[in-house]
Amino acid sequence: MRADRVFAYGAAAGLLGDLLLGDPRRGHPVAVFGRAAGAVERRLWRDDRGRGALHTAVCAGGAVAMGALAARSVRRSPAASVALTGVATWAVVGGTSLVREARVIGQALHQGDVEAARARLPHLCGRDPQALDADGIARAVVESVAENTSDAVVGALVWGALGGVPGLLGFRAVNTLDAMVGHKSARYRRYGWASARLDDVAGWPGARLTAVLTAAAGGNPQGAVRAWRADAAQHPSPNAGPVEASFAGALGVRLGGTLSYGGRIEHRPVLNGEGRAVEVGDIERAVRLSRRVSWLALGVSVAARRVVRGKRS
Repeated sequence: MRADRVFAYGAAAGLLGDLLLGDPRRGHPVAVFGRAAGAVERRLWRDDRGRGALHTAVCAGGAVAMGALAARSVRRSPAASVALTGVATWAVVGGTSLVREARVIGQALHQGDVEAARARLPHLCGRDPQALDADGIARAVVESVAENTSDAVVGALVWGALGGVPGLLGFRAVNTLDAMVGHKSARYRRYGWASARLDDVAGWPGARLTAVLTAAAGGNPQGAVRAWRADAAQHPSPNAGPVEASFAGALGVRLGGTLSYGGRIEHRPVLNGEGRAVEVGDIERAVRLSRRVSWLALGVSVAARRVVRGKRS
């Protein structure tokens, strides 16, 4: 079986598996990787960029190597290759968990239980929930749905199309390392620099594809493109900017503004200043948009895999 068909069948099966099964409650492969990366950090940590770069190379390189070895071991069996691609896709995408958490918070807000929504918000993002009212929580959820559509689904499919199973595992490893050590705390400002920069590079194509597909799948293509072009570059993240701005334009809402992380106040630019304030009902609209973008990304990635294979032939 041709490599592009292996990826097409496997990625579709993995995305469907995520839709039907979601993440396992225990023993998730990403959590296992996180524990291993934490063990490497405990041995390597110094307040030094070089040590941090070594940590990134060991962990991300190990994930890519493991994927390459696994793919090589089953290359003579089309069925096993499809199964491996399916399992790898299911392991690295997180669309169903993203949707589930967003809907749980949205349901709490619909019922007027702001305290329950605040208690659940840390499962989805790192905002300080106590500083947020109902509309502020809703805005945080919509922004998280937008950013994680790229990080948890589209980016993985893009790298799967480019690199097969090693690409899938490598992307998720880099993204996980950024979440673990890539933030600008006193401990990780230097040590996590390499992980943060590599995540920016790895996330670049998926973020742009997410923005394009958001414009195509949303109800306001012109608004999505206009917000992307006008506001994305002002966002402190080179990848979250296009994604959040395009979601804001597609949904007709304003995102960004003042927020709080770990007791630190940030004043971010407003994305799509022509839109209205986010309301609780916009959470479900963002979830549906995320789902459409994810399935469109599968189709684009399958087509891209065929192009990649054709160039290598």
